[in-house]
Amino acid sequence: MKRRALLKGGAAFAAAAGLAAPAVSQGVANTRVLRFVPQSNPGSLDPVWTTAYVTRNHGMLVYDTLYGSDAQLNVHPQMAAGHVEEDGGRTVIITLREGLKFHDGEPVRAADCVASITRWWRRDAMGQALAAATDELAALDDRRLRFRLKAPYPRLIPTLAKPSNGCYIMPERVARTDPFQQITDYTGSGPMRFKREEWITGQILVYERHPAYVPAPGGPLSLTAGPKVMHLDRIEWRVLPDPATAAAALQAGEIDWWEQPQVDIQPLLRRNRNIVVDVQDPIGLISCIRFNTLHPPFDNPAVRRAVIPAIRQQDVVVAINGNDPAGYTTGVGWFTPGTPMATTAGLEVFKASIAAGREALRASGYRGEKVVFLGPTDILAPKAASEVMADVLKQIGFDVDYQAMDWGTVLQRRAKKEPPAQGGWSVLCTSFAGYDFLDPLVHSQIRGNGAQAWFGWPDIPKLEELRNQWLAATDLATQKRLAAELQVAALEAAPGAPLGHYKQFTAYRRNLEGVLKGIPVFWNVRKT
Repeated sequence: MKRRALLKGGAAFAAAAGLAAPAVSQGVANTRVLRFVPQSNPGSLDPVWTTAYVTRNHGMLVYDTLYGSDAQLNVHPQMAAGHVEEDGGRTVIITLREGLKFHDGEPVRAADCVASITRWWRRDAMGQALAAATDELAALDDRRLRFRLKAPYPRLIPTLAKPSNGCYIMPERVARTDPFQQITDYTGSGPMRFKREEWITGQILVYERHPAYVPAPGGPLSLTAGPKVMHLDRIEWRVLPDPATAAAALQAGEIDWWEQPQVDIQPLLRRNRNIVVDVQDPIGLISCIRFNTLHPPFDNPAVRRAVIPAIRQQDVVVAINGNDPAGYTTGVGWFTPGTPMATTAGLEVFKASIAAGREALRASGYRGEKVVFLGPTDILAPKAASEVMADVLKQIGFDVDYQAMDWGTVLQRRAKKEPPAQGGWSVLCTSFAGYDFLDPLVHSQIRGNGAQAWFGWPDIPKLEELRNQWLAATDLATQKRLAAELQVAALEAAPGAPLGHYKQFTAYRRNLEGVLKGIPVFWNVRKT
């Protein structure tokens, strides 16, 4: 009742939150300014250092990519004019379009692209496979870069077109930053320039149109493909972790777009004829739990496996998305439902039984170590999943220290390899877009490559061996068989576990036109 009363406050409540018209107009024509509430406060502005989608969305504004992907994952040139193959496919030369400029006015050169690719492929699962396939990557001149490959690698260009957490082109001086350290220079190559001087962390991020940006000349306007035409001069990200504040501001027209409205608020927004509530990305997302394998108790695979029998995926996805079965899928493994690699292999280990989890934990060798569970407070899906799974862990017998913090702090904390008692962590929950779980090439959660793996750093050679076999397979039947084997092996080694698949909704004012499905992007959007 209290939340509903606040929501009825509309414009008055938005004004109390610092969103009254005089505070946001800043003398710019209203139809050229868009105010957006992101899913959380970004804990980092480096889309290589973190895989957080709020940072990815920032990256899509500030940086461009060599290639883009449409919704069917067909590849289209972006910064690239095109490419040629030589030596039977062992040499690939990419040529840049003319006239590309960074936000500081400097031209984009092939050397910038080489440095950006080299930094990115040290952290990204798909990029690591490209790095392993490459003998040499070099700039031939200012507009041409060349890959010399160990063997023909048809996935090269699709890798550079990866739609989520892709390879963003930065100036060489920035891209030479150690990929395990965060950048501090946010000069980009994309359609919007980040106004660092207006950034107030935890409150506002501001972007202005890059006048020298030249959109790609063609391609379908879909996902990350096609011309990135900006009809907006200024975009303000307003960080509003309280959903009542965000809902009131959206209803009052003080904000234009709310990335992730809470499920219990969506019916209220739907009743407002000036607001559209819609599925942002039809491919959906998969929620998952992740264990830190470096320290007790989750350095023990048996302890990690003990959690899986107690998982009831429906509890997680309903907590995220409500009771409507159209909004979620259960019985989900490690690959995106409805895609070629999706399989039920090994899923019999999910028993949805607290008693089975207790029994498995008793037999695992767990010694009662404290489990530091990082629980975000301000981001929809990870918050809901964390609350459900923290309760599950307590019920099966773990000594859980649930540490609540904002998502930005979670992102910083999860990078720490120190023991939990020294500021590290034991377990967390997160979500990944279906694009990131399509197959073993792109998947980060079923890697076992130790220090190079995603946070949690599992060292599981069998997972890497099966992944390499999948990469070498040339027919779909073999790939499906190996994906099934890999899923079984991943559930056995348990670097984490899938918690279910769900659709993510977004809400925006009806006077916004051109909002694309998929990743929240701002090109093509008009405000009438």
